[in-house]
Amino acid sequence: MRAVIFPGQGSQFSGMGRDLYEQYPAARQLMDQANEILGFRLTDVMFTGSDDDLRQTNVTQPAIFLHSVALAAVLPDLRPEMVAGHSLGEFSALVAAKVLTFEDAIQLVAQRAQAMQAACQEQPGTMAAILALDDETTVRICQEITQGGDVVVAANFNCPGQLVVSGSQRGIELACEQLKAAGAKRALPLPVGGAFHSPLMQSAEAALAQAIERTQFSAGLCAVYQNVDAAPHRDPDEIRQNLVRQLTAPVRWTQSVQRMVADGATEFVECGPGKVLQGLVKKIAPEVAGSSAVV
Repeated sequence: MRAVIFPGQGSQFSGMGRDLYEQYPAARQLMDQANEILGFRLTDVMFTGSDDDLRQTNVTQPAIFLHSVALAAVLPDLRPEMVAGHSLGEFSALVAAKVLTFEDAIQLVAQRAQAMQAACQEQPGTMAAILALDDETTVRICQEITQGGDVVVAANFNCPGQLVVSGSQRGIELACEQLKAAGAKRALPLPVGGAFHSPLMQSAEAALAQAIERTQFSAGLCAVYQNVDAAPHRDPDEIRQNLVRQLTAPVRWTQSVQRMVADGATEFVECGPGKVLQGLVKKIAPEVAGSSAVV
């Protein structure tokens, strides 16, 4: 079975999507439509913007979403039998599974980005990557620090030996110190603007919930393996609830890939900018074939 997976924030690059726009009318139509819906020329930033321009949350999230969906639109043989997306990538997956229309999804992505940016200003925080330490130890130490009054949680279960933690500045500093003392090979603060996938995103979750409640969700054409529980979903109400919870809950990517393999996935195709997810899949399920979608 073919699993199609979609990347999240961090996979952007200057010039992204330009080849699709210039070569494929279907991609050009989606990109022009996105510019109109968003009220600014996102494609100008994608094609010619600097790395700093592309790091702005209100640009990064719709840009990665648009690149992924446009690439999927020009691949007639993609034919996903199951889909998943890493954090932001879950919106691309929902379009691929026909749960959301492109128009509704890009508006939700833009609202999500704005809500997350606002939450970052209200509740400053950051994130760090923890390498070569077992998940259980990382989770336990994060819980102990949080109980002491400084918020830090496991945010992204990316692959065995790679977990991202999220929380307050002080919480992340304490976590990096204690996790290295516990045996982590490295504990690297990340250049991000906030504590994503943590309780500090509570206000963003509330804002996104209102937007999602107003949006039409349909039964999926194939199962969507969602971040919050790594389980397959097709019911619109379940998908809607999980999408809201995603902002404050961890991304269970390791568990999602493992579950898809257990459910019959024999091939993973990454659809979007970069090849980050292919690297993670190789570490989670090295026995399964993987590739990046190309045109």
